Amino acid sequence: MKWVKLTLKTLTEAVELVSDMLMEMGIEGIEIQDNVPITERERKELFIDILPELDVSNHEAFISFYLEEEADVDATVNAVKEGLAEVSQFVDTGAGEIEISVTEDLDWINNWKAFFKPFRLEDNIVIKPTWEVLTDKREGDIVIELDPGTSFGTGSHETTKLCILALRKYLKAGMQVLDVGCGSGILSIIASRLGAETVLGTDIDPRAVEASAENTEVNGLTKEKVSFISGDIISDEEIKKIAGFEKYDIVVANILADIIIPLSGKIGEHLKKGGLFISSGIINTKKEQVLTAIKSNGFEVLGVEEMGDWVSVIAVK
Repeated sequence: MKWVKLTLKTLTEAVELVSDMLMEMGIEGIEIQDNVPITERERKELFIDILPELDVSNHEAFISFYLEEEADVDATVNAVKEGLAEVSQFVDTGAGEIEISVTEDLDWINNWKAFFKPFRLEDNIVIKPTWEVLTDKREGDIVIELDPGTSFGTGSHETTKLCILALRKYLKAGMQVLDVGCGSGILSIIASRLGAETVLGTDIDPRAVEASAENTEVNGLTKEKVSFISGDIISDEEIKKIAGFEKYDIVVANILADIIIPLSGKIGEHLKKGGLFISSGIINTKKEQVLTAIKSNGFEVLGVEEMGDWVSVIAVK
């Protein structure tokens, strides 16, 4: 089978945000080529004796990813260009040129699985890939089986960890939870395992909804406990009706600041009075904009948590 390779020309300083943008689009794996020297620790871990000569004055970077040959390449290119336009508001993305080529059969789609191993979040929440065997199970562990599929969200990213910490702190047995931008379904599943009576997950990407439903089934949760719908809860009136109004004790949204800002003006309709809005995926440079939006839309901020460059806001209706 042949694959279409897309290579995006950008700048080193934009690599992280561009990579995050591609992950938001459902791109499963990327290759990064730049002139950033590896650290001494990385050199030892990778068993490299002779380091390549790099032109550190050259700040160009190339990000490549692959699509199946029958995929709609034009649509993907257009989506990437739109994403680049958004990212360029915050960082110089350079040329932004996209080169397209065809390459032979690859197993990159599964190779990344070799690096996704079971790991612990908090004391007793364990994320276990469905294809791995858990050898360190302890009494009281909450084990979440997960296959991210064509979406993203393994639970290892700071934004997901911040949401899990907030759910752990505020979620009580019997609560109703809404997970906006469910991705792989990890937060929906954890909310259910932490005691939520029912959880509804939404995502604009049908592939994310499919992956979430599959992960829910693997974890032994019924559709009556955890269910998912595809659509935009900000603008789609039908999706809003299906979700229900003034129904939820907690809404959790691990998305991006630019989506959380308009979402904060709509999501209160779905929360009970006194309900919590847990938002994450907020880069620290946009923290104040998000806080301003949340406060102006009828919420009181209970807490702001930070991890690395990322921020989570917990607010009450």
